[in-house]
Amino acid sequence: MTTPQTFTGGDLDDLLAPLGGGALVGYARVSTRDQNLDRQVHALNAVGCIRTFQDKESGKDAIRPDLIACLDYCRAGDTLAVLELSRLGRSVQDLVSIVADLRRREIGFRSLHENLDTTTAGGRLVFHVFAALAEFCRELIVEGTHEGLAAARARGQRLGRPPALSAEQIAMARDLVGKQAVASIARLLGVSRGTLYNHLPELRPALAVEAASGGVELVLADGGENHVPGQLGVPLDEDRGDTSAGAGR
Repeated sequence: MTTPQTFTGGDLDDLLAPLGGGALVGYARVSTRDQNLDRQVHALNAVGCIRTFQDKESGKDAIRPDLIACLDYCRAGDTLAVLELSRLGRSVQDLVSIVADLRRREIGFRSLHENLDTTTAGGRLVFHVFAALAEFCRELIVEGTHEGLAAARARGQRLGRPPALSAEQIAMARDLVGKQAVASIARLLGVSRGTLYNHLPELRPALAVEAASGGVELVLADGGENHVPGQLGVPLDEDRGDTSAGAGR
């Protein structure tokens, strides 16, 4: 956790610096196409917005075309107005980020329902508190995640993606080695050949020889008691005919 920060003289000057004096620009949003924007637009027009941008997008969507256009339209000295805070930000962090960016551009922010106005010193103070709470919540989430991961590791719990093959499937694959081609075993288990090679280290010599042979898949030699893991037999393609030294001569 970080140590609480105190305001420096520069922070206080920024907090009390006046904003506003320009145009009042509105932004309205509903989550679905079926919802109506009239109530929000009427309220924003009633307080004197010269233009109201309207989105019919979920607040979960990071890309809201009219919000982007609205932020681009605003100039220094203007004030962006919404009916309520939830119309602007997807979360407290998102809301704080947008308003902080407006502040850097010397643009005010006003929410009618919450009676929040960053063109006043009191409104800016409230948003500084919002920003501190958002950072506090973010740190709590990060800290809780780290503590949860540490506790899981202490219990011996496996973290990350589950293994592609279970112990039973690996045992089955080992039993089939020497009886079927690697590709056939992989298809049977529903995994790629690469996954099979990763879980069965004894197959890796076969992978090296296969690569050296130009990608021709080879079936492993007899898997009986004299079988040497990774030992190769003949090419899998039966259409090649007899592979003995004298065949075809």
